[in-house]
Amino acid sequence: EVQKHSVHTLVFRSLKRTHDMFVADNAKPIPLDEESHKVKMAVKLRTEYGSVLHMPTLKENLREKGGPNTGDPYGHKQYSGNQGQELEYMVTGTHPYPPGPGVALTADTKVQRMPSESAAQSLAVALPASQSRLDANRTAAGVGDIYRHAGMSERSQPPGVSVAMVEAGGNKNSALVPKKAPTMPKPQWHPPWKLYRVISGHLGWVRCIAVEPGNQWFVTGSADRTIKIWDLASGKLKLSLTGHISTVRGVIVSARSPYLFSCGEDKQVKCWDLEYNKVIRHYHGHLSAVYGLDLHPTIDVLVTCSRDSTARIWDVRTKASVHTLSGHTNAVATVKCQAAEPQIITGSHDTTIRLWDLVAGKTRVTLTNHKKSVRAVVLHPRHYTFASGSPDNIKQWKFPDGNFIQNLSGHNAIINTLAVNSDGVLVSGADNGTMHLWDWRTGYNFQRVHAAVQPGSLDSESGIFACVFDQSESRLLTAEADKTIKVYKEDDTATEETHPVSWKPEIIKRKRF
Repeated sequence: EVQKHSVHTLVFRSLKRTHDMFVADNAKPIPLDEESHKVKMAVKLRTEYGSVLHMPTLKENLREKGGPNTGDPYGHKQYSGNQGQELEYMVTGTHPYPPGPGVALTADTKVQRMPSESAAQSLAVALPASQSRLDANRTAAGVGDIYRHAGMSERSQPPGVSVAMVEAGGNKNSALVPKKAPTMPKPQWHPPWKLYRVISGHLGWVRCIAVEPGNQWFVTGSADRTIKIWDLASGKLKLSLTGHISTVRGVIVSARSPYLFSCGEDKQVKCWDLEYNKVIRHYHGHLSAVYGLDLHPTIDVLVTCSRDSTARIWDVRTKASVHTLSGHTNAVATVKCQAAEPQIITGSHDTTIRLWDLVAGKTRVTLTNHKKSVRAVVLHPRHYTFASGSPDNIKQWKFPDGNFIQNLSGHNAIINTLAVNSDGVLVSGADNGTMHLWDWRTGYNFQRVHAAVQPGSLDSESGIFACVFDQSESRLLTAEADKTIKVYKEDDTATEETHPVSWKPEIIKRKRF
């Protein structure tokens, strides 16, 4: 009687039998087919070295290689002129000579010899002047050399290989020399930053932060629906403002008037008079939560961005909506203003960055390089450049057209905020509570910080929503998910000897996207 087995057992046995049958052949290379290898070499020869095949081979080169009859590694026949005479030049090439390796020579395609000096001189005259003055040690590529390097790319040739090349027109010459790969320049040394104060007082996530132009105090907005004003030197609470009915997502203090602007998830944009600590203006128009705002540095214009996929430009005094900037296809997460063109920059959850024409209210440029939501944009205070942050990369760009500069890779998290100072320190803050500090010019990541959460908070409440440098740029303030504001300063005791740059001149691998 045949014993019955489960399907699982039968399949397993079949697998084992198959494995045992083929285990001996495992990882065996496929045997090389001579014919196809010759065809491959012929194609490579013609495509990569077609421009130098018609060049003359100097006799010094022939002697060095052991004469014209030295066998080549692929078993192709070598043809020469009369054996009794020494050849001064041997002309090899594709036209009117053999069209490629392995092609039989006929009376028409036979390699010609030029025993007379006058013929050699006439050949030299036919070449460009610079070509005819090549030294004996810098010879043209012989057929043997070409076969030898046919399997190698241009960059993989040994250093010092220099092959004279006459291009198709016959009037240009250049050298096939290995190019040196670009390397990262040495980054500027920056002292490390250390945490020196933790300020608590909010009852919810601290979502936004701004320092006033006089550098005396700073303001924060929170998920507890309040706006709090703090003394910058002591960290003491000066004032709380209530009025929003949902999370406050953006705050900014005007340098041109005693006003504070705020926006929130309640769709409201408010203007507070700081002499009376009261709301004096509302800006109505957004159809959903307002995620960010910025003031124009030279004119009385406020720009806000919202989950309704638009950004709006407001006249501060009349409360009129001057333009609605539409074009994004998802929530607009961040907006920045500057005096130079383009005056408005937005980053969106549709993965694009848009540079806007303020006067026309239209898009000038759309940057589509990011693959994920762009939650943060920062403008360099001195250079005509900016950076954008996304979970895939931090990217740097040039104004006015948004030309790509470089990627800053390594902060593998949802980047909520970016800040940069005049010294070239770029800070990126992420949803997982990590903060990376970068050298702006080289993109070198010189410090990584992950501060502990406030006692009593969960580890999951480690997150940085906003960060900003104060006006002196000696303090860095972060707004965090553990309901605190953390203040960092440069470590005064650090020197380049105690904290050296652990930098290696690595080959840069910069991607366009």
